[in-house]
Amino acid sequence: MTDFETQVRDVFPELESIEDEDLRERVVEAWALGLERGGWQDISDIPYAWNIDEVTNVEHVRGVTRIAIDSAAQQREFHGADPDLDTIVAACLLHDVGKCYEYPPFVADDLLDEPDPRYVSEEIPHSISGYALAHEVGCPLAVQRAIPHFLGEVPTRTLEAELVKSANSASSNAITQSAMGITLQEWVGEYSQTS
Repeated sequence: MTDFETQVRDVFPELESIEDEDLRERVVEAWALGLERGGWQDISDIPYAWNIDEVTNVEHVRGVTRIAIDSAAQQREFHGADPDLDTIVAACLLHDVGKCYEYPPFVADDLLDEPDPRYVSEEIPHSISGYALAHEVGCPLAVQRAIPHFLGEVPTRTLEAELVKSANSASSNAITQSAMGITLQEWVGEYSQTS
C-alpha cells in the first residue's frame, strides 16, 4: 500500500510553517484521503490543469503557499494587518486537493489504481471537493472557508481567504502564461470546465 502521508510530507515542506500540529496533521490526512480515493500512485502525477502537463499540482500548490506567506508578511509590515498564518498555509496547501477527485479522468491509465466512483468525477469542481475533504477531516471553519477559491461559493470572504484567492490567481497566471502564452482569464474562457 502506498504511504500517501509520507509523500505529502515530503513534497510540501511548507507544512512545517503550520504551528498547530493538529491542523498540520489534518492537512496531511485530507491529501492522503484524496489521493487514495482518486486512485493516485504518486502525488506528483497530478497535473496543474487537465491540459497543462508542464507544471504539477504540487508545484502550483507550493507556489500559491509561498506567494500567500510573502503577501501576509507584507500585509503585516505595511498595513498593520494580522492575518492568521496557520489558516493561510493550511488553506493554500488544501486549495487544490480536490484535483485528486477531478483530474483522474485526464491522466494516463497506467498512473492510476481504480478511482473510487463515490468521489471521483470531473462533474464536481475541485474547489468544492477540496472544501468537502477539509470539512471531513475536521479542519477549522476558517480554513474550510478559504478553500473555495474560484467560484465565489463562500458568502463572506475573510482576509485569509482573499490571500489564498489572490495567491492562487498570481500563480495560475504565471503558469498559463509560461505554458501556453495566455492569461488565466483567457485559459478559463477557453478551457475551464466550470464556466
